[in-house]
Amino acid sequence: MRKLFPIFSIKTKILIICLIIIIIPIFVMTINSYSSSQRMLERKYTELMMDVAGQTNTRIDEYLKEIEKISLVASFGMNSNVSATAEDNYPIQEFLLADNKENENAAYGLLMNYVIMKDREISFYVYNLNGGQDLFVGTDPPYDYTYNPAEEEWFEFFRVSNSKTMTLDTHMDRQSKSGKLVISHVRKILNMNSGTLLGFMVVNIDLDVIDVVNGRLQEALRSRFTIVDESDNIIYNADTGLIGRKFSETVRPNPSTHIIVTSPFERERWTTYLYMPKSELSAEGDIFRQNIVLLAGLMMLFAAIVSVFLSSVITRPIKKLMNNILLVEKGQFDQVADIRSSDEIGHLSTRFNRMSRELKGLVEQIQREVSEKAAAEMLALQSQINPHFLYNTLGSVKWIASMQQADKIVEMTDALIAMLRYAAGSEGAVVTLRSELANLRNYMAIQKVRYYNRIRMVVDTDEALLDCPMPKMILQPFVENAIFHGLSGQEEEGLIEIRIIRKTKDIVIEVEDNGIGMDEDTAAALRSSLTEAQHGQRGIGLHNVRRRLQLYYGSRYGIEFESRLHEGTTFRICLPLSRELESERGAVG
Repeated sequence: MRKLFPIFSIKTKILIICLIIIIIPIFVMTINSYSSSQRMLERKYTELMMDVAGQTNTRIDEYLKEIEKISLVASFGMNSNVSATAEDNYPIQEFLLADNKENENAAYGLLMNYVIMKDREISFYVYNLNGGQDLFVGTDPPYDYTYNPAEEEWFEFFRVSNSKTMTLDTHMDRQSKSGKLVISHVRKILNMNSGTLLGFMVVNIDLDVIDVVNGRLQEALRSRFTIVDESDNIIYNADTGLIGRKFSETVRPNPSTHIIVTSPFERERWTTYLYMPKSELSAEGDIFRQNIVLLAGLMMLFAAIVSVFLSSVITRPIKKLMNNILLVEKGQFDQVADIRSSDEIGHLSTRFNRMSRELKGLVEQIQREVSEKAAAEMLALQSQINPHFLYNTLGSVKWIASMQQADKIVEMTDALIAMLRYAAGSEGAVVTLRSELANLRNYMAIQKVRYYNRIRMVVDTDEALLDCPMPKMILQPFVENAIFHGLSGQEEEGLIEIRIIRKTKDIVIEVEDNGIGMDEDTAAALRSSLTEAQHGQRGIGLHNVRRRLQLYYGSRYGIEFESRLHEGTTFRICLPLSRELESERGAVG
């Protein structure tokens, strides 16, 4: 094959192949045949979906009509347990006029018969407007007896209207604690003798009834079956999260890419939408696309002649080159293979292989330098921070020993031992927030003795955050700076507040004091020392903490602060939320 195309360029090879295939006539004929069959399929499926939507609407209308009849008969019908000649043969009427136990049992039995007759898909709520108690009959107890439907907007609207019945679109059943989505049919119950309004009967229809009606639809069509009201609000969709939202703003498809049919209800102000993507038209379209198969056969006949040229002359070396590129992207430099070709791809491969070998050496060198630099910085920073507090504490112990009794020395020594054990612990450089706060309390025990309990610390945190991992010895430098630079020089009581807050995927720790604060020049100098590694009066501790945070978590994490003269200072430390706590938060949400 190489002898037929000795040293041709890729451009020449592609030109020869395209001329042999004769793309343009076959393309035009194929598009024409496909378009005609596509239009026929769209018309067929539009008619089919219109028929399906109409039948579904009819079944839902019939179900609602049956519920309306049940509410009428239940409001004025007779109890089967009494004779037709008896005077007391209207259980609902009698219950609303006198809500004694006998009338309540008769009304309850009547309504429960209807609930069972409809396979427990409905429930009855009878609201007494005659001063008596309400009656709830259904299969979804317990009920929320604190819920008052009279506070709903529809209740007063229906009470003063001339209508005998009304339908409430999909809503949550607030009377029942089950929280189901229902469609409600509401009927006024009038006194058969005087015609006065005695109460309302609300028949709640479980939204699952529509799922049963749609049981004959294919799964794909069932998820694209939507009912909307006259205001374009969705009252039914397989995805219940869409109910109550605007159809046009959520799932309404693009007419250019979907077949959409609409079917209005006869008895309700509702409209059914049924739609499907044009790309999912049935395989029945193969009958209309036989001409495309014939043209494709001709094209395959021509393509067979040149397929060897495409695979051996163009495809094979390009695929090898792409595989080499992927290997380099993965860092597998040693597996890069040579491509033997005399054209442009061969020359490109040669230069690429040379570049990959040089890149391998550079990557290995950079990796060694970065690893050594990070390890050296971490060791240096850790060694700077660990002894920093020791000198101050030992000075405090010496001063207290000369001024106080032995019990104070014991108290400070115990706290110091605990801090030294924590700082020199073998568990590593990462601890939990709980351990860090425990170390901070030991530190404050020493400082409270030194300052005669004039300084106190308050911690406000969520217990769920205490097991979050963080680098060791992060918080103590902030409290130390708050004491020595903010609180030690003032006579009134000093307060250090530590607040630990969860914000999305991060944890923010605030350390606030009510000390002397900083003026603008001092604050600017501190910010400069934090970012430029300058060591001022506050420099070593805070700068090292910032560097450790960024070495652990990256440049987006670190330290911020704000301060006002004579009002205090607030430092904020930002840490990433651990994966375990983040997954627990998602499960609760």
